[in-house]
Amino acid sequence: MIWNSPRRRIASQGRREPLLTRFDRAAWVIPTSALVVIVVVGELGPSIRIVNWLLMVPLLAAGVCSPTITLMFGVFVVLLNRYIDVTHPDVSIRTEDFVLEITASLLALLIAVLRSQAHAYVRHLQSSAEATREVVLRPIPPDWGGVESAARYRAADVEARVGGDFYDVLATPFGARVVLGDVQGKGLPAVSTAGAVTGAFREAGYYEQDLDVVAQRMENGLRRHNLLRQAVGDEGERFATAVVLAFPDTEPNTVEVVNFGHDGPYVIGPRGVWQLPQQEGAPVGMAGLVGGTPAVRRLPLEPRETVLLVTDGVTEARNGAGEFFPLRSWLEGLAARRPEGVAPADLLGLLLDALSEHTHGHVTDDVALLAVRQRSLADLLPGGSHVA
Repeated sequence: MIWNSPRRRIASQGRREPLLTRFDRAAWVIPTSALVVIVVVGELGPSIRIVNWLLMVPLLAAGVCSPTITLMFGVFVVLLNRYIDVTHPDVSIRTEDFVLEITASLLALLIAVLRSQAHAYVRHLQSSAEATREVVLRPIPPDWGGVESAARYRAADVEARVGGDFYDVLATPFGARVVLGDVQGKGLPAVSTAGAVTGAFREAGYYEQDLDVVAQRMENGLRRHNLLRQAVGDEGERFATAVVLAFPDTEPNTVEVVNFGHDGPYVIGPRGVWQLPQQEGAPVGMAGLVGGTPAVRRLPLEPRETVLLVTDGVTEARNGAGEFFPLRSWLEGLAARRPEGVAPADLLGLLLDALSEHTHGHVTDDVALLAVRQRSLADLLPGGSHVA
């Protein structure tokens, strides 16, 4: 039995960053193009009154450009209308037209200022959310802890950039230790819960040699976190599915696994593709329902085998026809093309490309991926070669 988070799935497609915010430095091209079109049309058709049409230019600039650029367009349009009034007496620009030009330019400037302030505020919120998320998803060096590793995270909500997925790789006196998981829920409460789980893992994972003790410390850490949240008025009791791996220094070809109700990690290498056990334990924070934390499993692992851990943002990603991403069959195809094994960074790069192709870039859930591979003896020796 695999425990699935009861989070509410988003029915709508994942939102991409708006086009204008991605190319805001070149946004001046839009009102400039409109200005050129209006002037050209006015020259080709003398009967068309372009004086009032030019007022569209600063108003358009207000929606896409900075206040300074908007002001420049407004001043230019006013001067251009004065030039037309002088060089084309037949146009007969009236006083109310001139007042309308000034009013429209000032209104455009006001809109640009308000939009710029709102944009800066949203950017500030995004930066705060990013900083909050990096407390849980901190950068991981590729050779940290004596193992090769690579991690990627993609938020389904581009604007919020906050989710409940978490991962980490620890360098400990007992060898590398790895965790990846997914908190029930979304938003800042989920990030807070993920922080409690990863905080307990980082502390216990470094000081405790027995992985079973690490699992118990993670359970106790989240239980205390839930009690604290309830004391301040949060009635919900959160939990997290997770997988903890350990690569003991004393046994270089062994991996220890504790699975808190998460999908079993896949292993890809010269032996093909196989899956680590999917433990029937409860998620972190719910061990009291089943009488304790999951047992520690010990399994052999060859040096060229890479362990892939993912959240359900990968396994439950759908295409336009509603079909799930076929992770295992995709891994088997990759293993057939790469019988010598695949490096963690290469694996995640290829997987994200395949996932984007399957969903056409519309991810509806947060995606967290972590790939880990034990370093071979040749890698550890000075001048040792590395083969992906």
